[in-house]
Amino acid sequence: MAAARPAGSRSGVLCRQLLLTLTVLTLACDACKKVTLHVPSKLDAEKFIGRVNLKECVKFPSLIHSSDPDFQVLKDGSVFTTNAIILSPEKRSFTILLSNTENQEEKEIFVLLEDQTEVPNQTLSKEKVLRRTKRRWAPIPCSMQENSLGPFPLFLQQIQSDTAQNYTIYYSIRGPGVDQEPLNLFYVERDTGNLYCTRPVDREQYESFELIAFASTPDGYTPELPLPLPIKIEDENDNYPIFTETTYVFTVFENCRVGSTVGQVCATDKDEPDTMHTRLKYSILEQLPRSPTLFSMHPHTGVITTSSSQLDRELIDKYQLKIKVQDMDGQYFGLQTTATCIINIGDVNDNMPTFTHPSYAASVEENTVDVEILRVTVEDKDLVNTPNWRANYTILKGNENGNFKITTDPKTNEGVLCVVKPLNYEETQQVTLQIGVVNEAPYSLEGSSRSAMSTAVVTVNVQNQDEGPECIPPMQTVRIKENVAVDTRSNGYQAYDPETRSSSGIRYRKSNDPKGWVTVDENSGSITIIRNLDREAESIKDGIYNITILASDQSGRTCTGTLGIILEDVNDNGPFIPRRTVTICKTTMSSAEIVAVDPDEPINGPPFDFSLASSDSEVQRMWRLAKINDTAVRLSYQNDPPFGPYVVPIRVTDRLGLSQVTSLNVLLCDCITENDCTLRTGARTGNGEVKLGKWAILAILLGIALLFCVLFTLLPDDLTQQNLIVSNTEAPGDDKVVYSTNGFTTHAVGTSAQGVSGAVGSGVRSGGQETIEMVKGQQTLDSYRGAGHHHTLDSSRGGHVEMDNCRYTYSEWTASLSPDSVKKYICVIRRMLRSVVKTMSSRIPTREEGPQRVLLVVAVNDKKKMGLSFWIIWSPNLGH
Repeated sequence: MAAARPAGSRSGVLCRQLLLTLTVLTLACDACKKVTLHVPSKLDAEKFIGRVNLKECVKFPSLIHSSDPDFQVLKDGSVFTTNAIILSPEKRSFTILLSNTENQEEKEIFVLLEDQTEVPNQTLSKEKVLRRTKRRWAPIPCSMQENSLGPFPLFLQQIQSDTAQNYTIYYSIRGPGVDQEPLNLFYVERDTGNLYCTRPVDREQYESFELIAFASTPDGYTPELPLPLPIKIEDENDNYPIFTETTYVFTVFENCRVGSTVGQVCATDKDEPDTMHTRLKYSILEQLPRSPTLFSMHPHTGVITTSSSQLDRELIDKYQLKIKVQDMDGQYFGLQTTATCIINIGDVNDNMPTFTHPSYAASVEENTVDVEILRVTVEDKDLVNTPNWRANYTILKGNENGNFKITTDPKTNEGVLCVVKPLNYEETQQVTLQIGVVNEAPYSLEGSSRSAMSTAVVTVNVQNQDEGPECIPPMQTVRIKENVAVDTRSNGYQAYDPETRSSSGIRYRKSNDPKGWVTVDENSGSITIIRNLDREAESIKDGIYNITILASDQSGRTCTGTLGIILEDVNDNGPFIPRRTVTICKTTMSSAEIVAVDPDEPINGPPFDFSLASSDSEVQRMWRLAKINDTAVRLSYQNDPPFGPYVVPIRVTDRLGLSQVTSLNVLLCDCITENDCTLRTGARTGNGEVKLGKWAILAILLGIALLFCVLFTLLPDDLTQQNLIVSNTEAPGDDKVVYSTNGFTTHAVGTSAQGVSGAVGSGVRSGGQETIEMVKGQQTLDSYRGAGHHHTLDSSRGGHVEMDNCRYTYSEWTASLSPDSVKKYICVIRRMLRSVVKTMSSRIPTREEGPQRVLLVVAVNDKKKMGLSFWIIWSPNLGH
């Protein structure tokens, strides 16, 4: 199938508006000779009628010329009418002349305009179809002008299948614009294959349509494959270019160089890209203020630059440009839009601050400080409240003593001159200052020979003031030997009158005398000693005693000074040993180091001489002193003395012969460290025993009373089911402890970390003696003896009861107990605890290894066992 235009009868309506169908006949041999454009018979001025491919003739033409002035040809080959024309019944043609100046190439393109105002017949005769040249079933490009005004339906082209020579063929189409949105835009005549458009199309909404054409016989047979049928919508310049913003605001700094970039504007056009319809050109229409012209705009990029270096913010700080953008590359018939561009001129520091007056005068009273004496002002044309305007003041000359300071008032930009160090009229009556001012921002005017700093002179007159006495220097000293005689007189503090430069007429008195050692003469300021001076007194630091003196003149003005009395040392203190107690562990050491000190100055102190101050021959025989250095000796024992405390008197003599005896308490101890010996001996009495305090005895009695209450409460009626059970008891160790009353003896034992199992047997009573003996792994209660029986319960042997003549099991022994026997055991326990309390109230021997504990648990009733612990704790560290 191929596209064809019927040559039959001509029918249709004349085209009322512009209708363009462009068919360019491009043969390889005559591509530069002839182009045919099908146009309506009536053409308006400045209308697009077609496009010629110029590059097929000359790739880079530098000159394009039309032989007919009614037509204009642009660079992309677009052909426009310059005037309104009407085609005569005859065809009209013109020639496009192309030339390339670089290679001197010239070519011509012949353009023929044909009238196409009638629509072909609705039907074609069969003979005409049969006589057609055989065509291929292939797509032929088809196009239509956007926004066409008809007449509608508008004929586009004819599609036909070669099989129509042998079959009756029906044609149909599908796709966007037919059975898809936009619906019913295109349709095809079933019998002829003529393709029509029913209404105008906007290219900006639909750039093209991809239709599918079908050829089939009446009985549904399809001799051809579906044919893709593209329809391109030709663009019309119907969209104005639009700026991205209605008003652009840019800033450029004053005094900038020519060609400095100000900003860039941008516009968009909805027409077809890469065509003359979207080729935009920018320009400046107007500048306000108009003169001088300071800005230019690149026609294609929209970049605005400066064309002059005469921008001065202090003259004009804002410019307004009216800018234009036009399509068709700026051709007069192109569509255009305007916008506004505001250009602010940024400030630079091209104006330095200047003083409003070249000189200033001020006055200030002497001895005043932190007062404002002058304000100076400057002028600056730069932008207010910016670093280019804010001033920095400095004093250039005349402030070598640092009496003045100048700062900037941030609100007024004034320079504030203040006195920060008091002036003395007697020394200086007038001061001349040179002050300068610059901006916070550096001066930026290039090539200028002017200095960036403005200067002025300030004359400050110092006014005299009636001053009080001056205590200068504030700290004065005198030297006096300590222990000097009372009523000794010495120089004191001296103040003076700055007016007369003398001390006459000044009165003195004490303001502070911590120890009350001196008095002050009212007229001369001299001091008199009224108490003994002691350089080694606790509050004296570095041998200097400070008193405060208040000096006043006749008008009542005062000043305060300090008099430091330097106490010269005398040898009035003998050396001594500050550490009065010394411990020597005989197992690890045989001596101790003794250090002496002397409160006096080093000249009256070491080297020291150490000696034993006792005439007792036993002390001389037992102890020896060996010198270590000028202030220390080593004390050692001789002849292996026994453990215990000793008193060793030692005399220490300084270099000038002044001595002092220190009685040293020496403790010889069986220990590893001195601290260990101190802990062990701290809880002992003189005979090695330990006394229990009243609170420990009270705690034991309360525990025993609580035990009795629980025992009597827990005893049920059925005594035959009650048992007395002794739990594991922590004993002291491998040795044993025996407590005794009326022969109830006690033996010291060693501790052991091993667990101890205990057993309680029946008591044995003999001569009223009650004994409880605790041994590692076994405990025997010998408190009641009856009928020659001796009962022992040894839990480590499996819970048997051992008697004098036989051995019973624990259960048998329990079953054999009667209520009376149980009561007897309770009596035994009561009597035993009473004996223990009686013994502990006097003393309890103990070992040094640590605390002892006796645990007694009474369990009653096999079904519900109740327990009670009775603790007796001894700690040698605590002493109870």
